[in-house]
Amino acid sequence: MSVYDQVSATRGRHGGRISAAAGYLAANPATAICFGVLLIFVLMAVFAPLIAGDPVKIDPAERLTGPSASAHWGRDHLGRDVFARAVYGSRMSLLVGFSVAAIATVFGVAIGIYAGMSRVGGAIAMRLVDAMMAIPAILLAIAFAALMDAGILTVIIAISIPEIPRMVRLVRSVVLGVRQQPYVAAAISIGTGGLPLVWRHILPNTLGPVLVQATYACASAIITSAVLSFLGVGTSPEVPSWGGMMADARSFFRIHPELMVYPGVLLSLLVLVVNVLGDRLSDALDPRKMVRGSV
Repeated sequence: MSVYDQVSATRGRHGGRISAAAGYLAANPATAICFGVLLIFVLMAVFAPLIAGDPVKIDPAERLTGPSASAHWGRDHLGRDVFARAVYGSRMSLLVGFSVAAIATVFGVAIGIYAGMSRVGGAIAMRLVDAMMAIPAILLAIAFAALMDAGILTVIIAISIPEIPRMVRLVRSVVLGVRQQPYVAAAISIGTGGLPLVWRHILPNTLGPVLVQATYACASAIITSAVLSFLGVGTSPEVPSWGGMMADARSFFRIHPELMVYPGVLLSLLVLVVNVLGDRLSDALDPRKMVRGSV
């Protein structure tokens, strides 16, 4: 095959995938809307300096004023721009959500596969996982955040630790089911073992459930980060965050409820979008539903 033919074949494969994705979004408008809303949040976080002002600038003369040309959503009790803080707050929520999902996926898949493939090591690992899951996730996150220095990295680590056991249990259950399949027994009978067995037969079968669980871990991390910010744990008060904005606004809720409504609506919308996308991804990766749709 010539180089031109190889390039054409590659473009054809990519074009087919793009067409399939576009067709799926066209057939599922709810998924397309949620994907569009998530994309708006991502663009808002990336281009925050271009669409919002200074989120930490204090103007005491303008404290608790309504919308104006310089502050579209008004100003808080310190005279800070509410719109700017809400826009910059999306950065923290998305950074924490995506980072926790990635960390929980990497460590959860590695430990889960080991626990599913090794009897003795798996038993020890699962007892540790059970012990960690016996503690409420928010309390565990607060404890780790209180022991470390304030910062976004602290929040990410504190939230990732409770999320990893959930991924481990899921991956281990999938691995135990895959190990009973005839093709795995056949691969073992011809001498395939260790990393080749995991890479060729075990890992590909975990991708679907892992991707779905990663979306739920992302949504859970966004909520937990908002709770930590609301409680004043993990990040400094001047860092823009939706939880911190709601904590600052609770004393003025009766006279200025919008100060709490703005970040609350954004937080609820982002979590809803991520959860819906995770649910739709679960449906798309479920072979039984795919078969029913093709009948």
